[in-house]
Amino acid sequence: MNNYKFPHYRQYLRRTTLFLLLLLSLPLVALATRKERVVDSWRPNNYLINITLNDQLSEIAVAQVQIDIVALKQLSVVDLDFDDLTTDSVRVNNTVATFAHRNGLLEVSLPQTVTAGTKVTIAIAYHGKPKAGLILTADKDGRPSAVGDNWPNRVHHWIPSLDHPSAKATVTFNVTAPAREVVVANGKFNRVETNPAGTRTWTYTEGVPIPPYCMIIGVGEFAQLNSDSRALTPLSYYVPPSDSEYAQKGFSSAAQTVQLFNDMVGPYPYEKLSLIIGATQFGGMENSSAIVFPSRLFNVRRSAGSSKTFGIPNQLEDVVAHEIAHQWFGDSVTESTWADLWLSEGFATYFAGLFRQRYEGEEQFQSYMNQAAMNALEYEKKFRTPIFDTETGDLMKLLNPNNYQKGAWVLHMLRSRLGDDLFFKGIRSYYQTHITANASTEDLRAAFEKASGKDLKAFFQRWIYDTGHPQYELSMNWDETGKNATFVLKQVQPGDPFLDPVPIVFVAGSGNEELTITPTGAVTTKVVTLKSKPTSIQLDPRNTLLKEATVN
Repeated sequence: MNNYKFPHYRQYLRRTTLFLLLLLSLPLVALATRKERVVDSWRPNNYLINITLNDQLSEIAVAQVQIDIVALKQLSVVDLDFDDLTTDSVRVNNTVATFAHRNGLLEVSLPQTVTAGTKVTIAIAYHGKPKAGLILTADKDGRPSAVGDNWPNRVHHWIPSLDHPSAKATVTFNVTAPAREVVVANGKFNRVETNPAGTRTWTYTEGVPIPPYCMIIGVGEFAQLNSDSRALTPLSYYVPPSDSEYAQKGFSSAAQTVQLFNDMVGPYPYEKLSLIIGATQFGGMENSSAIVFPSRLFNVRRSAGSSKTFGIPNQLEDVVAHEIAHQWFGDSVTESTWADLWLSEGFATYFAGLFRQRYEGEEQFQSYMNQAAMNALEYEKKFRTPIFDTETGDLMKLLNPNNYQKGAWVLHMLRSRLGDDLFFKGIRSYYQTHITANASTEDLRAAFEKASGKDLKAFFQRWIYDTGHPQYELSMNWDETGKNATFVLKQVQPGDPFLDPVPIVFVAGSGNEELTITPTGAVTTKVVTLKSKPTSIQLDPRNTLLKEATVN
């Protein structure tokens, strides 16, 4: 998900015992106060979702969801997240079961208590009009549409589920809609069947486990276009007819974006990639293999005389790259907890910048990172929270520059410190280790430490689990007699000092000279013998640190 709709900000339930033990190993990290759903008693393995929409796409006429689960401990009741809709019946292993709705949960009583490892199939029949999650509204051309928009935990408004990103599962959709409609969903298109009642049933199967917030359908009178660019995976566009002439150009960067991230990280993880223009409250929503962009996406067309690589505005390239990056980070490797959200949004933000760097050059990349820095520093003037935020209760408020832009800067600083070879080695190791599963911030640290052989605990502690950024004041005193330059680096921000090496470039005599000051505290001094007095000084001229700085 991207934050080009800024400002927008991204609740739920309590941490596992394993996660609490992890936090206890990090004494400076506050224990979680936000409740998150515990995946502790049962886990979904697969969803078979059969949905029939009425003629105007204004409600779910009838639906049945079959969930294959596995018990993780002795289990007599399965508590599904489910809201709003009317439950008509529930069956467990094809036997009628009793159920009750309580506090947003559908509690299904099993015919008999089962032990850990037991597989159970639960089938829920229901109907009604969702209040959230599945958006039933007119598209930009005024035609009825139905589009899933689940982040962060809104899929349970239309699909009974375990609605937390750690509860990943495979999914098959059978969607029945009026014959005039086109349907797209996660995964591989299997078939479309014509029914006697003037409807068609579309089947898609996602064979890779995905987080529940990524499970979506898109239904509407779409113009369906296949990409005219060579792509690594089947690439198609589903857009309102009024956007059909611009879609190929507007999405023209997609094929090369997939190729770039495939080369940088690992093979594209899904069976296809569909780019959809439809209803979403976000500037883009990264649903696995079925990304949804807002109706306004193509409102800004190419300006006359533009020399853009793909002939489309920067902002459009950025949002396409951001959402495609999520296919690897957020969708395939999914954050373990909401506090780890930066592993999704920070990665997608930085990799969109890497697309700029590769195809548009260093100047465009630096411009992108400078804007990201401005957003992050401005946010910190108002909110003093760490990236790893365990306390914010409203998940929408996690959609902030800490998780996006500051998260991107953490990756950029790691890249600058480790160098490209070790940085991307760490990225690939992290991805391959956790592909199709979940990962934590500590998992990322372990991957970088293994790749580089460096201890990064202090870096992660200060930048991820703590707050703020360095505010440097650099001064220089010159001793003409001894030809000594005394550099004094102060940090004046609240909290502990940052210990990142600080590069200094200065002119002394006929050319540039460089030195590195590695802080040991709030004030660090370094004496250098030179032939002549420095005439100009720059702190971090290559933009490798997120900071504020003044030079005297």
